[in-house]
Amino acid sequence: MRILIATSSPYRAFHGQAIFTRNLAEGLIKNGHEVMVIASSENGKRYETDYQGVKINALKSVKLGLINPNAILAIFTSRELEKIIKSFQPDIVHIQDHYPLCFIATRLAQKKGLNIIGTNHFMPENLSAYIPIIPKIKKTYSWILWHWMRCTYDRLNAVVAPSQTAAEMLKLQSIAPPVLAISCGANTENFRPLPTINIQDIRTRFGINLHRKIFFFVGRVDKEKRLDVVLKAANLMDHSDFQVIIAGNGAYVKALKRLAKKLGINDKVHFTGFIADEYLPSVLNSIDIFIMPSEAELLSIATIQAMACSKPILAADAVALPELVTNGVNGLLFQPGDINDAARCMVFLVDHPEQWSTMGAESLQRTKKHNIDKIISEYEMLYHSVLKTNPLTFS
Repeated sequence: MRILIATSSPYRAFHGQAIFTRNLAEGLIKNGHEVMVIASSENGKRYETDYQGVKINALKSVKLGLINPNAILAIFTSRELEKIIKSFQPDIVHIQDHYPLCFIATRLAQKKGLNIIGTNHFMPENLSAYIPIIPKIKKTYSWILWHWMRCTYDRLNAVVAPSQTAAEMLKLQSIAPPVLAISCGANTENFRPLPTINIQDIRTRFGINLHRKIFFFVGRVDKEKRLDVVLKAANLMDHSDFQVIIAGNGAYVKALKRLAKKLGINDKVHFTGFIADEYLPSVLNSIDIFIMPSEAELLSIATIQAMACSKPILAADAVALPELVTNGVNGLLFQPGDINDAARCMVFLVDHPEQWSTMGAESLQRTKKHNIDKIISEYEMLYHSVLKTNPLTFS
């Protein structure tokens, strides 16, 4: 099968949508398909390359620094995308968002009669952190953003959401195509328990305290992740035997460092910066508790990766995170944005290390259904189902 994947983010970005796109594309190649990815260029310049067998067509792009210093917008013409589609002659097109690149790719594919599916990684809260908004018009603002999304996704043959919660959210928006839930998954060959690693060496390499109990976050360090809640909760704790580790880059790093300084908790917080893929499984195996305070997660690949490394999870009781975490079973859930409740949960976990192993074992058990090979098989079945229902001869 020839599969064209379109995404507005760079192929080698490190947020959830990009990680899923890479895992999907490279897994499809492994299963014998031919895959091309159209994406924005991380360096702004147009280029074509192969990576792990995937044909990557990166389009000229610009950074949208006024909105988010990490946001990138591809600059292209419809004619250029039309040439790419005609040259590759895909059996199916799979978009990852509704932004300009994917919208135009969808319109062109639809014009040619191609079958198109889309995975939705979006909810209005992903953008609201960067757009000043008056609370009184929040409902109208959300409707506008969902309408923008539907302008693309209503054109598709099928839509996938990464969790059951996310699927129900789309159905509430009366999206036109059939909606089904398929996890974004995680590579559990890479992310797994590593009992023989040298924890001291790993912690030393990344500046993680050797003698404290570690709460660890990794991902895109942006405002919507609500890491401010974690820092403020840490400030309420009398304990001195823990450390909060924030790994990754993002627009909110400087603000969080200023907050830590203002609260006087620099000794309790450490920012590692970006951690490369080759080290991340070892780092996750060297920490104690993974924390995900975000209130805008349609799934959370980072949380699944930590679960696959057999770690207890502390998460906000928001959106799809309760699909991954059951309170008191494989971790704890706190009320979203509630500093006191987050501090209560953190204190409990620090005081009860004897429960970490049982919680971690349950986390590991739950990742079986998120194995990336299983997820790719589910997408292959969806592709075949769409093609069977809507057969096409490319012209």
